[in-house]
This record gives sequence, C-alpha cells and structure tokens, in this order.
Amino acid sequence: MRRRSFMAGAGASLALLSCARSNAPRSEGEGATVDVDDPFIAELQERTFRWIWEKTPAATGLTPDRWPTPSFSSIAAVGFALTAYGVGAERGWITRAQALARTLATLRFFHGARQGPAQSGVSGHRGFFYHFLDAAAGTRFAQTELSSIDTTLLMGGVLFAQSYFDGDDAGEAEVRRLAEELFARVEWDWMRPRAPFVSMGWHPEEGGKFIDYDWDQYNESALLYVLALASPSHAVPEGAWQAWTGRFERQWGARWGEPHLQFPPLFGHQYSHLWVDFRGIRDGYMAGKGIDYFENSRRAVYAQQAYAAENPGAFAGYGENLFGLTACDGPGDFVREIGGRRRQFFSYSARGPGDRDDGTIAPTALGGAVPFAPEIAIPALKRMRARYGEAIYTEYGFLDSFNPTLNEPMSNLMHGRIVDGLCWVDGDYLGIDQGPIVCMIENWRTGLIWNVMRRNAHIRRGLERAGFSGGWLES
Repeated sequence: MRRRSFMAGAGASLALLSCARSNAPRSEGEGATVDVDDPFIAELQERTFRWIWEKTPAATGLTPDRWPTPSFSSIAAVGFALTAYGVGAERGWITRAQALARTLATLRFFHGARQGPAQSGVSGHRGFFYHFLDAAAGTRFAQTELSSIDTTLLMGGVLFAQSYFDGDDAGEAEVRRLAEELFARVEWDWMRPRAPFVSMGWHPEEGGKFIDYDWDQYNESALLYVLALASPSHAVPEGAWQAWTGRFERQWGARWGEPHLQFPPLFGHQYSHLWVDFRGIRDGYMAGKGIDYFENSRRAVYAQQAYAAENPGAFAGYGENLFGLTACDGPGDFVREIGGRRRQFFSYSARGPGDRDDGTIAPTALGGAVPFAPEIAIPALKRMRARYGEAIYTEYGFLDSFNPTLNEPMSNLMHGRIVDGLCWVDGDYLGIDQGPIVCMIENWRTGLIWNVMRRNAHIRRGLERAGFSGGWLES
C-alpha cells in the first residue's frame, strides 16, 4: 500500500465550506486580500510549529504545558503536538521520517506508561491519563486529576497519527497498532458516575473519587462524546449524545450577533473542530436550528468581534480589528484602579463576552478561529502584530496573551511583564494554545487534518452513533 497524499484533492473536500475558499486571493476586511499562502500566515504557522517541535523532548514526546517557565507536561498539548507533526511533514518543515520517529517515541511512551489506582508513580488509570505529567518521569504531577477531556485531546492526536501514517513500513504499522491499543484501553463507560453524562475526572485520594462535575453543556466536549460513542471496547450507550445536546437550549441566544450556541471563551468552539470536520453534517439538534456546528462556531467568532466593538468594559485596544477572548494566562489576581475605574485582573482563566473579562487578549483565540472566519480573524492577527510588534511576537510566534489596559509599571504580577506605555505581555508560550494555531491554520489552508480524520473509522463510527448524517459522511 502506497502512502496516500492527504493534501492532494483538498480543494474538492473544502468545497463544503460555508465561506468557500480557493487558492486565489480572497477578500478580507477593509478591502484587503489574503491568500492561503499569505506570508504572514505562513510565517506565523511555521514559527508556532517550531516551538512545538523544539520544546518537546524527542525521547518521550511530553510536550511542556508552558515555556520558558519550567513546567510539567500537558497531555492535551501532546495531542496537539502529535497532530502538528503531520502538518510539519506536509509543509516540509521536518521530514516524514522525523515526524514518524517523534510520533513513535510518544506513542511508545504512553503505551508503556504505568497505569493503576495509586496516588503517585503512575501516569493514568483505566486508559485515561492525568492532566499533567512530570516532565522527567512522565508520572502524575502533584495531585492533578485523571482528566477525561485532556485524555480526549490526547486521543485526538493519537487517532490522527493512526490515519496519517498509513504506509507499509514497520514504523508506520507500529503507529497504527499502538494507536488502536491506546484508544481501546480508555474506559469511557467507567467515567460515568452520574450517567448518561461523562464526568470531568477522577482523583485516587480517599479510595478514589470522581469530580463532582460532568460534561453536561455545550463546550469543547463534543469530541469527548464522539470518541466515547466510538470506542471498540468501552463505549457509552447510544443516547449519550442526545442527552448531552438535550441540555443545549439554555445556551442558545443572539447576544452580540446571530443566534448560536453560546459559550464565552472561543476554545470551546474550536478544540473539537480541530479533528472533526463538522461542515455540512448535522445531528438532530443542529438540524432543528438549520445550521451545522461549523456555522455555529463562525457566529461565535463574529459575536466576539461585535462584543469588542461595543466594548462594554471600556478596555484599551478593543475593536472590530482587535479582539480574541479565550482561556489564557493573565497578569495575576489583583485589583487596580486605572483611569478612575476599579479593575479586577486574573491569572490563568477562561475569558469571554458576558463572562470574565479583564482586557486580556489571546492570539490563539483568533489563530484557532481562522477556518471559521478568516476574513476577520486574519486582519485582527495582523493588527496585533503591527500594533504591539516584538513585545508580543517573537521567535516562536505570539506569546500567549497581552493586555493593553494594563500598561503602567507594577510589582505584583503573577506572569509576564509590563511594556511601559504599551501593554502587559505574558512571558510564556502555552502548549494548548500553540497547537490550535498550527493545526487550525492548516485546516484552513489545505484541510489536511480534516481529510485525514475523515478516513478514521473511529471518528466516523462515533459521529454516526451520535446521529450525524449528510455531507461527507455519506461518501
């Protein structure tokens, strides 16, 4: 069997886009144009990839949660990295052999990692993995939870590798075998103490205890339920998806734009879409609304733009060409009076319209939104770089976040620094924010990840068991 080209024929598959694109320049806000090979986008994607490639240890594949601050590994960041390796190989930034070697090292580590109910010295339990792993030992970091959503994001990368490495040689065959075994081990049916929903996680302390919260609203957990339904060995019962979507109506609204399922931070509208092509396919809930989940995410991006233009919090810098709220680093947890107004600031936190907002903008919010609304996301990314320059954009692309409202020196920062008269800027890159920039830009440019994942039997099975139909699922 010869290796298939997943970039060839991408134009045909992308014809389903609600805002169709081709390799010709497209219109972009303010009369400008942008092409999929726009130099800025190409540079941003490659610089961001270099962080993932260079900061992930080759021997284990344990991508750090953050850098340059010394850090543990994030299993979600590993999932993004496993996906980015294929992007790097197709782009020519690394060779396919290099991508294979790094992927094999990663899958071998997780396949051989110790599992069990112990409180330390293990990496996971019942096929799930702990949210954070010690960077050197690869075992549970501190008292972090056995995470269902972070294991989901890890498995997104594992299944991408399974379908991407489709060659006959022994290394690629081993990737497929390890991926299948890792996915089959995850006991989704166990992580349901309050069925029909999946719990957010579990701790081994006190004989073992599930977290008190479930995945029971619209958010990033779409992929979680797709994979839980798709499991060849520990699937949740049919009806789990319908039980989940049955709680969505309370989130349907039209604040700041067209009606859509509202979830304030943009990551909730992006993560599952990194691996699943939701264009043109619908479940029962979205069929009733007359749109699909891709269109829902497009509307969420536009809602953020409208919120920034309205700027009810009167934050510096906000506008239709500068926006982007999601989960990210912030300057710290403190209150400060600025311009006669009392301001509450936060450290790492989810942020979004109508929810927590302290003026902190995250470039990943727009990097991950490029496939949905390139005509507004790309100009805003360019505006960030033009306005704040090297203060926020360096060797590895954008630093995690910045805050133009906080621009005077102060001493009690938890993260980053103040660039006097300009903004607060984070000092770190975060793995879970770098990954979506690389991968979602690639989905816009070529459809690579979507095309690969369409071929994955588990993804198709999970979507079909969830009740999706139409579009590419019929082919």
